[in-house]
Amino acid sequence: MTDLHDRSATGTILVESEGPVTCVRLVGEIDSALRQQASDGMGLALMAEQPVVVDASRTTFVDSSGLAFVLQLARAVGEAGLELRLRDPQRVLTDALEMIGMAGSLQPEA
Repeated sequence: MTDLHDRSATGTILVESEGPVTCVRLVGEIDSALRQQASDGMGLALMAEQPVVVDASRTTFVDSSGLAFVLQLARAVGEAGLELRLRDPQRVLTDALEMIGMAGSLQPEA
């Protein structure tokens, strides 16, 4: 597990290997305070060169910068020829995607 936690933030982005996939775990409030973590996390996820799961099950809030991170990650993963899936039982992220008309842009984890 790679913890990109900034102790001053109220959220964090974790990048973890889960066997055949890389999990980008969004915990707490995902907002502009996590800009550096988002950048670092994207790089780590892409370097693993395997499918990516975005786990938002412990996300309590996501703002426009958090949405932008997830959408940019999805685009970069797709451009690398990899697959990205969403694990989001809390629906915080999917509700936000729905508000901006992007609800169908990420496939749910099987």
